[in-house]
Amino acid sequence: MIAVIQNVENASVSVAGTLVSSIEKGMLVYFGVEKGDDESMLDRFLSKMMRLRIFKDENGKMNLSLSQAGGEVMIISQFTLAGDIYRGNRPGFDNAAHPDDARAIYEKAVGMLGDMGYKVATGMFGEHMKVVYCNDGPETFILDSRRLLHKPQDNFV
Repeated sequence: MIAVIQNVENASVSVAGTLVSSIEKGMLVYFGVEKGDDESMLDRFLSKMMRLRIFKDENGKMNLSLSQAGGEVMIISQFTLAGDIYRGNRPGFDNAAHPDDARAIYEKAVGMLGDMGYKVATGMFGEHMKVVYCNDGPETFILDSRRLLHKPQDNFV
C-alpha cells in the first residue's frame, strides 16, 4: 500500500460534475493498493498514518496528529500510485492490485478509519474524479507499506 498524505485547508471531490464529498481542515490521502497487499496490513498502516504529527501547534511546529488538530480525513483510491514510470515513458500498472482486491482493501480502510472515530470523506472507487484542495504548507508525505512493515517493530512508535 502507498499513501500520499497532504495537510489541507480544505478538499472536495466531484464525479461527472457532481460534488461527492468535501472536508475542511484535515488530511487528504491518495491511497494505492499493490499486488500482494492484504487487509492484515491495514491496522499497522492506518495507525501509523493517523498518528503522524503533521499539523502545526500554537508555536507553528508540526507537533499535532489529525485528531489533536481536530481535522477530517478524505481518502481517495489512486491506482496510479502503483505505477512503474522507470521503464520507458508510458506508465505500467502491472504492480497495481486487481480492482476487486483493491476495492475490498480500500473499503476496509475507510471503515476502519470511521471505527477509529474520524470523520471520513471519500471519492468514488474506479471513477474519474476531480479533486480540488488547498495544500497547507505545502506539506506532503508518502507512507509506503513496504518500508513500514519491514522495519523492526520497536521503531513503530
